[in-house]
Amino acid sequence: MYLIRRPDYQSDTTRFIQQLRKDKPGLEQRQINGRELLWDKQVDRTLWQDLRAARVHQKSYVYYAFDQDGATSLPTSGK
Repeated sequence: MYLIRRPDYQSDTTRFIQQLRKDKPGLEQRQINGRELLWDKQVDRTLWQDLRAARVHQKSYVYYAFDQDGATSLPTSGK
């Protein structure tokens, strides 16, 4: 326990943010509006499930065609 009360410490960042809030009073509301514009959206989960179910998976290596046995059929030139 301290016998002499020390003033509360405030970092430079805290003082900067407090001064910024004083200088620009509508800043927090503009931040909230910007967040709503980009991030806070209603998600239609059934639509996303349908989109994921309709996705066609790409083969791991698309330049050669693999048959059922795993053998490769190389592309042939037109000679």
